[in-house]
Amino acid sequence: MTTEQSEVNKAGGEPALRFDIVAGLTAAAVVLPKAMAYATVAGLPVAVGLYTAFIPMIIYALLGTSRVLSVSSTTTLAILAGTQLGLVVPDGDPAMLLTATATLTVMVGVVLLLAALLRLGFVANFISTPVLTGFKAGIGCVIVLDQLPKLLGIHITKSGFFADAWSIIHHLPQSLPLTVTVAVLTFAILIGMEKRWPHSPAPLVAVGGGIAAVWLLGLNQQGLTIVGHIPQGIPSLTLPSLDLVQQLIPGAVGIALMSFTETIAASRAFAQQSDPVIVPNRELVATGLANVGGALLGSMPAGGGTSQTAVVRSAGGQSQKASLVTAATALAVMLLLAPVLGLLPNATLAAVVIVYSVGLIQPREFMAIRKVRTMEFRWAVVAFFGVLLFGTLEGIVIAIIVSMLGLASQAANPRVSVVVRKRGTDIMRAQSSLHDDDETFDGLLIVRPEGRIFFVNVQSVAEQIGAMVAKAMPNTLVLDMSRVPDLEYSALRQLMQIDEKLAKQGIRFWLAGLNPDVLEMVRNAGLSDQLGKEKMLFNARDALARYLCEQGD
Repeated sequence: MTTEQSEVNKAGGEPALRFDIVAGLTAAAVVLPKAMAYATVAGLPVAVGLYTAFIPMIIYALLGTSRVLSVSSTTTLAILAGTQLGLVVPDGDPAMLLTATATLTVMVGVVLLLAALLRLGFVANFISTPVLTGFKAGIGCVIVLDQLPKLLGIHITKSGFFADAWSIIHHLPQSLPLTVTVAVLTFAILIGMEKRWPHSPAPLVAVGGGIAAVWLLGLNQQGLTIVGHIPQGIPSLTLPSLDLVQQLIPGAVGIALMSFTETIAASRAFAQQSDPVIVPNRELVATGLANVGGALLGSMPAGGGTSQTAVVRSAGGQSQKASLVTAATALAVMLLLAPVLGLLPNATLAAVVIVYSVGLIQPREFMAIRKVRTMEFRWAVVAFFGVLLFGTLEGIVIAIIVSMLGLASQAANPRVSVVVRKRGTDIMRAQSSLHDDDETFDGLLIVRPEGRIFFVNVQSVAEQIGAMVAKAMPNTLVLDMSRVPDLEYSALRQLMQIDEKLAKQGIRFWLAGLNPDVLEMVRNAGLSDQLGKEKMLFNARDALARYLCEQGD
């Protein structure tokens, strides 16, 4: 944001509105062509993309907590919706497909509203960043492969990612030169403009160029397939079908989760320090009502989009008035330009989809994750292949399961460190090979577990402590609890058993650094009485001082 825009943002008024109008029109030039392209990803008419950039965008603009979030369809939501609709309407019957879309979108909205009612905004954090990286990369590969036949002018029978890839390779000799040429030219426009002018209206130029080529050169009469008829005017009322609800529940839940996850991610990514705080449960309400309202007027599932929000922010958008301008532009297109859009080549739309979906595949992010932590890299890879092998909706389940397993793995194996003293100071720190001259003390072992200790990990903590005791052979063991925020009953029982076991070995057991809540639990469980007041120390430093005093040092 420029200095001028910042000052305007503070002052408000007419100049701020001017920035919103410019940002809204700029976003429309990017969002509307992409929305139409995403509709084809879901196997729906391109008009559905326009509808999704209309009502949902208006409702969110009125209710959402983000100043600049742009809400319509996204690549992830489109492919998930297309997968679910393909299961429910396998024959692709147009009327049934629209009814199923309305039902699915309403259900997505209802799930989001129920989540808001139950205050489940925290659920957006259930998919870890590494797992989401793998999931989105898988989605990106699926979308790119799905669009390749349209780029080449070939037809294949879909049966799974790897089978489809082999089928495309097998059909390559049947590619249509005209279709491939249009696709290559579209790629050149999109990539060239984005590289030279980031966030430019490259999709609008590509779509306009494709329509102009068909109109002037009659390419549709030479074998190039086009979008065809697009209804002109405001979309008619579409009612959901109760008969489809049971079939659509799994897909609706998965799409709602991804819609909210993407919405929160985009909202937070583009929030500035002066912006209002993003309220997760309010976002659930806004996106939920946006989906319910949009469904009745032909929309597909919607959510906040990162790339389109980036356009609004970079163009100087100050408020949700920019989204209202974009929605108004979508309405104008529906009323005035629908017949012209019917000339749009399918190859052009496919190229738009690929260019703006390939960004989901982030090899550098995989490498960055691997550098930091190998285990989380493995989670990303599992999520990636989960989408390719089992499908997009199943991939969500796999992503959540992998995230939960990763969380359980971390919780089940907390770090337990030997604590030593930095030589010449009273600083207590974890023993490390980087600090060979740190002080240890004969007969004393101080160990420090980190994190909540409960039934999942208490045995692991006990085993690690036991191994340390067996190695050090101390006469006094101090358990530094300063990094333990909470103790569960199973952990308390284990501590009492450790005290009894150590006593039989002639080893004293002290506790140090308990926070007030943990101290209260220890007292309520009777462990403080079992140990005695003299074995409950304020911190590890006091424990060491007491031990040295006893030793006469």
